[in-house]
Amino acid sequence: MAGTAGNLSARADGGGFWITASGLPKGQLDERDFLQVCGADGVVLQRFSATARPSAETAIHAVIYELFPEARACFHVHSVDACVAAERAAAETEMTLPAMEMIKGLGVWDEAPQVALPLFPNWADIRRIADEIHGRFSRRPPPVPALMIRGHGVTVWGPSLQDSYNRLEVVEFLMSCARALQDDTA
Repeated sequence: MAGTAGNLSARADGGGFWITASGLPKGQLDERDFLQVCGADGVVLQRFSATARPSAETAIHAVIYELFPEARACFHVHSVDACVAAERAAAETEMTLPAMEMIKGLGVWDEAPQVALPLFPNWADIRRIADEIHGRFSRRPPPVPALMIRGHGVTVWGPSLQDSYNRLEVVEFLMSCARALQDDTA
């Protein structure tokens, strides 16, 4: 995770979730760098540093935990390949993931699958992004536990920290493939 970009969260036993504090380098985190928050507004329930504030994307994590009770962890990262592939995506609301073997890591076992990764516009108002995610996923859950925000980053979730990490690696692999395939056709 480049610089201080991106954020990580895990559902807390007893309510709410733990999320990384804003503005910290993610490669140097320890337990004091997380805040326990509740709800989309990020009401702080517990913090280890008086100056720590919740990540700007807290509302996105809150929506994921609300809509997907099985989600125990949620990761949001800003990767080059994902951002470039999403910018080049033809459709406004989804991008087709390449039908690579690795897609099985997202629970897709079909032969030559056509999987549409939900794609959302990027707004300065993160709450607006969260509301759009909530609206769309309330009507129709996504085909895989991931979404993309155009020009911003990818978000994945899963039943554990390790599952979420694995899914993130799979999505990153698929985004690298998508970008390479786009480059080949350009």
